[in-house]
Amino acid sequence: MAFAERCSRCGLDFTRFNVGDGPVVFLTLGIGALVTALALWVEFTFEPGVLIHVLLWVPITAALTVGALRIAKGWLLALEYRNRAAEGRVREEP
Repeated sequence: MAFAERCSRCGLDFTRFNVGDGPVVFLTLGIGALVTALALWVEFTFEPGVLIHVLLWVPITAALTVGALRIAKGWLLALEYRNRAAEGRVREEP
């Protein structure tokens, strides 16, 4: 999933920001913990078969991750813009 190169309203150059895969890691961990907790609750409450778990949790996990990815990347881009984030530099001593 990629951003447009420029904002269509204000012309902000998005290519200078590096959102990378950072949001994916947090989404995977957060959504994974949520889905695991819900799957355990469903298992102990209703005791469905393994096929029901697969048919239920795989699409829910995929939909939540893909659906939240654009929001998370946009949020990270906004944080980088607000905090004037830039590539790390090592200052050379004179």
